[in-house]
Amino acid sequence: MINVIAIITAHPGKRDELLKVFTEVVPLVHQEKGYIEYEPVTDTDNEGSQAKIGEDSYMVIEKWETMDDLRAHSASSHMAEFGKKAGHLIADRKVYVLD
Repeated sequence: MINVIAIITAHPGKRDELLKVFTEVVPLVHQEKGYIEYEPVTDTDNEGSQAKIGEDSYMVIEKWETMDDLRAHSASSHMAEFGKKAGHLIADRKVYVLD
């Protein structure tokens, strides 16, 4: 199984708009071959010593059966369309691929 943690940072004040565009693509990803998990998450309101990803960021937690499935996901037409719709909203992204 391949695990992916992606941290996406929107331009200041644009996270909600970016998440709206992102959630439109999630059902399509759930239909892909090799999909196990693919969901956006944000900080909780929990006070304490936890690290925060920040008010302009969200994290995508992904699990894929194989690296080939992840590659196909990355090359899919719906992810290309997401990039066209959302690219101007994204300030930074970091993607960690783990096994």
